[in-house]
Amino acid sequence: MSFPWAEEYKPKSAMMQWMDDRLPLPRLVYGAIGAGYPVPRNLNYFWNFGVLAGLALTIQIVTGIVLSMHYAANADIAFASVEHIMRDVNSGWMLRYMHMNGASFFFIVVYIHMFRGLYYGSYKAPREMVWLLGVVIFLLMMATGFMGYVLPWGQMSFWGAQVITGFFSAIPLVGEPIRELLLGGFAPDNAALNRFFSLHYLLPFVIAGVIILHIWALHIPGSNNPTGVEVKTESDTVPFHPYYTAKDGFGVGIFLIAFVVMTFFAPNFLGHPDNYIPANPLSTPAHIVPEWYYLPFYAILKSFTGNFLWIDAKLWGVIAMFASILILFFLPWLDNSPVRSAKYRPTYRMFFWILVADVLVLGYLGQAHVTSWVVLMSQICTMYYFAHFLIIVPIVSRIEKTLPMPNSITEAVLSGEADEARPIGVAPTNPAHPDPVKA
Repeated sequence: MSFPWAEEYKPKSAMMQWMDDRLPLPRLVYGAIGAGYPVPRNLNYFWNFGVLAGLALTIQIVTGIVLSMHYAANADIAFASVEHIMRDVNSGWMLRYMHMNGASFFFIVVYIHMFRGLYYGSYKAPREMVWLLGVVIFLLMMATGFMGYVLPWGQMSFWGAQVITGFFSAIPLVGEPIRELLLGGFAPDNAALNRFFSLHYLLPFVIAGVIILHIWALHIPGSNNPTGVEVKTESDTVPFHPYYTAKDGFGVGIFLIAFVVMTFFAPNFLGHPDNYIPANPLSTPAHIVPEWYYLPFYAILKSFTGNFLWIDAKLWGVIAMFASILILFFLPWLDNSPVRSAKYRPTYRMFFWILVADVLVLGYLGQAHVTSWVVLMSQICTMYYFAHFLIIVPIVSRIEKTLPMPNSITEAVLSGEADEARPIGVAPTNPAHPDPVKA
């Protein structure tokens, strides 16, 4: 299929010609995010969150590099070095709050990005590899975020490390050696802090590398779209630039406004006050909780309170916590429906929103004080979470009656299904001018 804007890149200036002959980076950028990359014309604002995730990672890397210049990975002075950054380093308070809240914003946009993929079936063929690499990125983010949470060496940092690494000891035979290897000893101390700091500094660059693979895998089949119908004709697409660069730019503006408001006016809203108390191995906090973005998985872990078969409750909780993420790797093969988008799958759409509510309730239960009611609700929500992927999705994909789908993206746009999602700069759909580029 030939697209008029997807022609071979031809540098205009002598400088760019010289560069392109020796290092074809301009050509690569042109083909990846420029006018040389055709994109479905009906993408809505939920497709902005991939770019926002990249922006959030960039903020984390830049602020993290500067913070590492002043941080001391030593249990005796780690907390004091963070206070030094906040009080004595020029703009250190801002850098630390940007990094701290940037982690939360990173997870917010990634969670929305993932649930958008679940809703519109972006994990289905031929985009399985895009989805799998996305889950790998999510796992790396969780590891990076946990290690970063330990570095301030406050009360919640220390005891969070103690509790979370303690779960490895539930694994028979190899669990305790793994925990000792991770901590560099029998309890969190200097060795653990050095290990966590090293890995926390390294893993964001690993994430950046996997993101490059993620984008590369995306460019092979092209982007999914709200209808789930593949691109068939030239009129189904518009060039990425200027249409979606403008649309992404709008999303970036909204993101930065929210990020700046949080950083300057409510920097500790998503944090825990106990982390402003120096770590004390002899004083256990009344209520140990992880960061908010781990709370659904923490609730799954806590929902197992009794031994079953030859496995104790602690090990069942650890298995369930890891399985709740690993199950996402198998989703492309659990959902066999030929229809991608939930717009045309009314039964699946209903269960999707139940899943969203279920995850939100798990998040609430993860930070709640443990009572019999909280444990019961956690068990019910955990059962539904696994049932959704292992039972409901496979059955629904085989028996549900889907709605009629458009024959093409253009047909959906002209019928008004995607007018609300048209890119900035593209004229409203008009039967007399079906192609926004020619209109």
